[in-house]
Amino acid sequence: MYKLQSTRLKLFAAVVALLLGPAKFTATDQPAPNKEQIKHFLLTAKVVNSRPSTKGITHTSRLTLSDGALTHDASFQPIDEHKANFVDSYQYNLAAYALAELVGFDDMMPVYVERKWKGTTGSLSWWLQVKMDEAERYKQKLEPPDPDAWNKQMYKIRVFDELVQDSDPNLTNILIGEDWKLWRIDFTRAFRTSPQLMRPNDLVRCDRQLHKKLTELTADQLAEKVGPYLTKTEMKSVLARRDAILQRFQQLIAEKGESEVFY
Repeated sequence: MYKLQSTRLKLFAAVVALLLGPAKFTATDQPAPNKEQIKHFLLTAKVVNSRPSTKGITHTSRLTLSDGALTHDASFQPIDEHKANFVDSYQYNLAAYALAELVGFDDMMPVYVERKWKGTTGSLSWWLQVKMDEAERYKQKLEPPDPDAWNKQMYKIRVFDELVQDSDPNLTNILIGEDWKLWRIDFTRAFRTSPQLMRPNDLVRCDRQLHKKLTELTADQLAEKVGPYLTKTEMKSVLARRDAILQRFQQLIAEKGESEVFY
């Protein structure tokens, strides 16, 4: 009797499998793509769907891309406004990501590439799966489960924000992942030309590797990576702010010691 029931169950399962067809696997069933694979996907995958983003004022669109094996969303920002003493441009997203790769901050940013869609060129970035942005966390008064890990991420963001001098930094541009990992997005109003730091008192601690890479950054390296997106004046200002950041931490080290500044 048991053997007959087992046979019937197997036949039923086979019929169901035949009707439903082969199992469909989502991106979560596959190993996460690395940075270079993501870049290639963003540059070459077909756009199969689009819709306006629900946040922001830079005419951002949320695109769904597919290469046949992987389907994933991306954020497309085409804004490129140049007015008297003011620039709001997708090219600054590309410059920020290129600079992040130079100083080791790219693990806190989505991958950005330049791509044309519907005849318009813009920045295209890997869509992040997050639970909220910093504005929402602040509104709900939620506390991170690991304050020390949270603070160390915020310290890195503050250093990078000073380096790129974003004139429109806001809490919606800091995204929070399910594991409370922080991501920094949207730099279209960055790279102002002032050599002065905006909020030097916010710089209180620094990741040791980030500090090392800032110290080693040269004008030639910067020009090679961000030259296509920034003017000579903008690049000169980046280096001037880099120097100011390093000077700020040297002062703190003299006052408190390295162990209280670096982590």
